[in-house]
Amino acid sequence: MSAPTPQTAATPRTAPTPPTAPAGPLAGVRVIDASTILAGPLCAQILGDYGADVVKIEHPVAGDSMRGHGRSKDGVPLWWKEISRNKRTIGLRLSDPDGAAVFKDLVREADVVVENFRPGTFERWGLGPDVLHELNPGLILVRVTGFGQTGPYAARAGFGTLAEAMSGFAHLTGQADGPPTLPAFGLADSIAGIAASSAVSMALYARDHGRGDERGRGQVIDMSLLAPILTAVGPGPTVYDQLGEIGTRNGNRSVNNAPRNTYRTKDDRWVAVSTSAQKVAERVLQLVGHPEVIDEPWFATGARRAEHADLLDRYVGDWIAARTRDEVTDAFAAAGAAVAPIYDARDIVEDPHVRETGMIRTVDDPDLGPIAMHDVMWRMSRTPGSIRFTGRPPGADTDELLVHELGMDPAAVAELRDRGVVA
Repeated sequence: MSAPTPQTAATPRTAPTPPTAPAGPLAGVRVIDASTILAGPLCAQILGDYGADVVKIEHPVAGDSMRGHGRSKDGVPLWWKEISRNKRTIGLRLSDPDGAAVFKDLVREADVVVENFRPGTFERWGLGPDVLHELNPGLILVRVTGFGQTGPYAARAGFGTLAEAMSGFAHLTGQADGPPTLPAFGLADSIAGIAASSAVSMALYARDHGRGDERGRGQVIDMSLLAPILTAVGPGPTVYDQLGEIGTRNGNRSVNNAPRNTYRTKDDRWVAVSTSAQKVAERVLQLVGHPEVIDEPWFATGARRAEHADLLDRYVGDWIAARTRDEVTDAFAAAGAAVAPIYDARDIVEDPHVRETGMIRTVDDPDLGPIAMHDVMWRMSRTPGSIRFTGRPPGADTDELLVHELGMDPAAVAELRDRGVVA
């Protein structure tokens, strides 16, 4: 079956027309996004999704390198439409003294700045924390780097791939007899971006509700790509510290429970089964016709079941291989057992639960028309977020921001544009 065209694909629910003023718990918060690829922009996207007024800083000539990541349609970068949604865009050369001066004017009216240059770069441009906090004592400065602002690796080039390697993720991922495996997407960056958005919320709360001298004061958030994914990978360092043990690759199996794996169905699809809860494990074995193993002493704990994964995988795999994917998922649901089909992008877009709950939204875009993208990440009953507009062309809001909001002389802006300081 060929992939459906955008016109015939199942269409997710369309986002409501956005209000003129941002909705969400961060309405009234001004964020300057001076970051690129990928953690910083995702942090700013999340803040914008929940009401913040985000101003995106791009290089006035080269633009943001994020525009060149991922697929394009008719020359329009698709990832940009999502990662830079709800962001007004200005071209500004921060390394130029006049560009830095414009940036300082923007900072005076801002609540948050997100940057991800190598440590020392902002300081070299005269934009270090001491300078910015003198201009705006309440500013929250988020500094996203590979390894943090201090330490022996601080000056190294830092990308998510390196964090995925050093966090233990790659070491634990892949088949037991295969090489360490990296993810096919920006895992470390995405985890760091989500973590940074949480840190911003804490810092804003501390500034606005702190006690004594803390009230009204901003701070610096030192966010590395490495630290959040270290936590996500799990307690390996603690296990090594206490037991001297080092985890190994187990493919799709788990050392904590079994059966846990991916299994091929009769119609050549794949499903994933999890039995993290004891009762669920019992239901799975009853469903696949082997209730006798439930009474085995080793079946009583997940770790002991994992020692018999070959046997349990054979029982579950044989049963699944004799049925279609829909038959498997229906039977597991009826039995109260845990299974999920392994989806590709088309499956996600067409899934009835994803569509009904609005996890993927269709929004209007001036370049592409209706375009599907991830909706806001979490649901808030009283202050929901929204997608107000999609990622914009380079410099789309420069004049609005500099002339109409900062009050700069249009002739001065034109002179900076001629010099390549703004765009």
